[in-house]
Amino acid sequence: MIRQLFGGGSGELDPEQLSALSGMNIDPAMMQTVMQHLQGAFSGAASGDQGISWELAQRQALHIANQDGLGVTSGQRTDLDQAFALATLWLSEATTISELAEPPQTLTRGGWVDATLPVWQQLAEPVATSIADALTAQLSEQAPDDMQSLVQGAGRLMRTVGGSLFASQLGQVVGNLSKEVVSGGDVGIPLMPDGRAAILPQNFADFGQGLEVPEDQLALYVATRELAHARLFRHARWLRLHVISQITDFARGVHVDTSALEDLASRFDPSRPDELREALESGALLPERSEAQNLALARLENLLATIEGWVEVVTEQATSRLPAADRIAETVRRRRAAGGPAERALGSLVGLELRPRRMREAAAMWRAVTDAVGPAVRDTLWDYPDLMPGADDIDDPSALVARLEARARGEAPAPDEFDDALAAFLAEDPAAPADDASDDTPDDTASPKDSPPV
Repeated sequence: MIRQLFGGGSGELDPEQLSALSGMNIDPAMMQTVMQHLQGAFSGAASGDQGISWELAQRQALHIANQDGLGVTSGQRTDLDQAFALATLWLSEATTISELAEPPQTLTRGGWVDATLPVWQQLAEPVATSIADALTAQLSEQAPDDMQSLVQGAGRLMRTVGGSLFASQLGQVVGNLSKEVVSGGDVGIPLMPDGRAAILPQNFADFGQGLEVPEDQLALYVATRELAHARLFRHARWLRLHVISQITDFARGVHVDTSALEDLASRFDPSRPDELREALESGALLPERSEAQNLALARLENLLATIEGWVEVVTEQATSRLPAADRIAETVRRRRAAGGPAERALGSLVGLELRPRRMREAAAMWRAVTDAVGPAVRDTLWDYPDLMPGADDIDDPSALVARLEARARGEAPAPDEFDDALAAFLAEDPAAPADDASDDTPDDTASPKDSPPV
């Protein structure tokens, strides 16, 4: 059987024989699938392929997302299209950020998986690499000296197996998340392609249960919030990369807890495979955050709170005509504050607690700015990264408001030391002739080595 396994398809492995040999009650079809993945891993290691099969994550996620087989009905699509059309008009009154170039969409759960999986892959890849490295290191450390040459070859296999294990976990997380998210921006990070807005009708119906809010009002609020989120990321094209890079920087600092890995291996019961899955999905193999990661997390939370606060204020202004707008807004805030599907997803994938704890303070800052200088000046803060409010502005927006009011009056802000030094440097004219130059005409008789440098 080992020879057939290493042969990668040269012989057929009898899964029933393996099940009988191990004394475990294993489904032969499941065992055959496991053997095929292992044979593929061996052949990949033999050919030098050390990549991660993200196709496995996609298949797993789509399998979970499409389990109920439900699609989007024409009636649901029509109702949400009408909500998007009216929300577009209302947003134009609340913000100067332009409309989307692409029309909003109604997505199935499987469609949401296909649209967002590339970003999930980008966020999870640093941790997948860390898991693969940890498995390889453990194999090398625990093997006897006379087997180190064999271990070096097996290391490529362990990287492939470890990466594929994590890819399978990613598929589980994204597939389960597809059953909960209501819209493209529901997670709080830019998962959808730039300039794309979407609502999942299958999950929208569940979101409104128990709220006792008319469905048309709920659809208008969700559509307005989704369009505001998509407009912001389309306008500030640097913002998408800014958010994703901060998450991946945090993820690169994640290292697998090898002691937890050893403990799991020592007590792992093959008849209870759910124990391994639960350990992976709960993030039990990820150690406590380092001080550097805590600082990175604080920066990321401030950034997400700034984004979510702006979206909330703009949505609040745009939906002021809805009688139930306040109730819906409070439901959205509580859902996010309690740690929604995004936090569970990123918590298990990269150990990141993605909860905008300062969203209320950030929303208060944006309201103060709007009241002082209006939506047009407020929205210019998203034009460049260095204009965006920071943590100090969230704590006390008075200085930010004063700067914006001075700019609106045409008053130049007080120069700082850098501005003074830059002004002094620019006041000097490096192209001016020297004081002792008596003639501007170059000397034709001068040799090249005597000529002044250009």
